[in-house]
Amino acid sequence: MIDIGLSKMALIGVVALVVIGPEKLPRVARTVGTLLGKAQRYVADVKAEVNRSMELDELRKMKDTVESAARDVEKSVQSTASDFEKDWNEAVAPLADTSADPLPDDPAALALIVPAYKRPDKHWRTKRGAVPHWYKARNGMRTHVQSGAARVARYRPGKTR
Repeated sequence: MIDIGLSKMALIGVVALVVIGPEKLPRVARTVGTLLGKAQRYVADVKAEVNRSMELDELRKMKDTVESAARDVEKSVQSTASDFEKDWNEAVAPLADTSADPLPDDPAALALIVPAYKRPDKHWRTKRGAVPHWYKARNGMRTHVQSGAARVARYRPGKTR
């Protein structure tokens, strides 16, 4: 890198003042400043693009490793599932050989095995609290909502109930 100190900058300024002249020097300085700014922005953009491409490469590598790990897990799950199905079929095979029908064809005999449907006797539309009233009563919990003013009036010290 070019090492430019304060003395070198002053020398460049004096030479520019002599060569260019005091009338054109501010305009030339502005032009040089804008060109340097553009060059710095261009260098910063190039650096950012290089960093982005490096991060993109790293993300692609990471994606490939994750995908390969997922494929390995999927293969192991499929092999385990196929082993399980083989074991299941071997275990169920003796049970499948019985040709006896578990349910009788006679409706009266079927009624003895399978009870008739009885609708549950519940009040579905009534709202109930999460904690039952008997539990609240047994443990001294509040069962009714009370405003803050009513609670203060109820529990005010020195007042008998």
